Amino acid sequence: MARTYHILVIDDDAFMRDACHQTLSRKGYRTALAKSGQQGLTLLENSSFDLVLLDLNLPREDGLFILAEIKDVDPDAIVVMISGHGSIETAVQAIKLGAFDFIAKPFTPDELIGLVERALRNRHFSHKRQAPKSGVGKWVFKPVEIISRSDAMEKVKDMVHMVAATDSTVLLQGPSGTGKGLVARKLHQMSARNGYPFVSVDCGSLVKTLFESELFGHVKGAFTGADSTQQGKFEMAHGGTLFFDEISNINLEIQAKLLKAVEEKSISKVGDHKVVNVDVRIVSATNRNLHKAISRGLFREDLFFRLNVVSIYLPPLRERKEDISLLADHFLKIFAKKQGKRVVGFSANAMKALTEYSWPGNVRELENTVERLIVFAQEETISSRDLVYSNTVLSQIVGSEPIRLEEMEREHIVKVLTGVNGNKTQAAQLLGIDRKTLRIKLKKYGIEPADDV
Repeated sequence: MARTYHILVIDDDAFMRDACHQTLSRKGYRTALAKSGQQGLTLLENSSFDLVLLDLNLPREDGLFILAEIKDVDPDAIVVMISGHGSIETAVQAIKLGAFDFIAKPFTPDELIGLVERALRNRHFSHKRQAPKSGVGKWVFKPVEIISRSDAMEKVKDMVHMVAATDSTVLLQGPSGTGKGLVARKLHQMSARNGYPFVSVDCGSLVKTLFESELFGHVKGAFTGADSTQQGKFEMAHGGTLFFDEISNINLEIQAKLLKAVEEKSISKVGDHKVVNVDVRIVSATNRNLHKAISRGLFREDLFFRLNVVSIYLPPLRERKEDISLLADHFLKIFAKKQGKRVVGFSANAMKALTEYSWPGNVRELENTVERLIVFAQEETISSRDLVYSNTVLSQIVGSEPIRLEEMEREHIVKVLTGVNGNKTQAAQLLGIDRKTLRIKLKKYGIEPADDV
């Protein structure tokens, strides 16, 4: 016999309490009702609940304080916040305090049931992760870091932090190369599913005739070449996150089957009628305008609404120029280590050219450019001259502004100092100047070599 879940509703509004009770009871859930936070806490201390629905705006009580009290009573409690005055700031606060998700009044019975079902599934898998079976719940990933300091990306990181704690589907939008795949991995690693698989589907590279098999799997003999039964991406991602990269490339026939799988949380392998239950969080990404695709009949509107519960937009790199130097330095360290080269940074003019460039390929283009620079680097500092060999468009920017004599002098001093391991006396001799003059130039250019004896 299926287990009956017990849900506590804490709301001062008698109509809302009764509406939640009626909706949940029709779906077979048991409910307990409390008209105040303190009454709810008393019930929690004396009974066990699978889920708590908590009104954020209780009279004479702070809903966030009651949330914290609930977590003190039961650290594993799954709490969904209800508010008639929902805002992203309040949602962030609630989720940071441990709420599972946030729903604003008014909401429909279907919206409530959908959220309750997601929350209970999350509780189920959280318990499984606490005592995983052999080979399950032990996925370990390299930590993902979003490198940025621009206001635009800080907003993205705030949204990722807020949304990751929920189980809502997420649609990542923005131009190619802006880091949508990275953000998808960050969402997974910050979620309750982080001990389970992160499975990526490149919708732009899959052969359309094999798409269904890739997603749902197939049984032996289902089609020519199906020599054995194979799992699809949904089963591979069970318990974790399924990421659809460039979701707009899926054809309408597969879109219909994908919608069914997302709604019913079940799939059938190609060549088999057996239904397999799957629990995955869906994260999708696109560089196209899906509203236009819908108007042209190329994308299903109902699937769009299923995938677009939460939308996060990643701006192009040209709109967040503050991130360019930070990203360039980050990639330089990675590729210098990979190539085994001592390259320590960029000259002022080189970094100026990188910052002024529009980067139509976004972060991916910047990464590839820095890798090429490291491959061909002959000096410890990447100069504006090096950019000419790295990127033809960048060379036009560099060429439009002459290299300053001061920059050339600085680079030469750094090169000489490096050759003598920072010995200022030897460097001054090689440069044909005295130590005092060298000391003045070092201060002028901000060069700090190791002290000599």
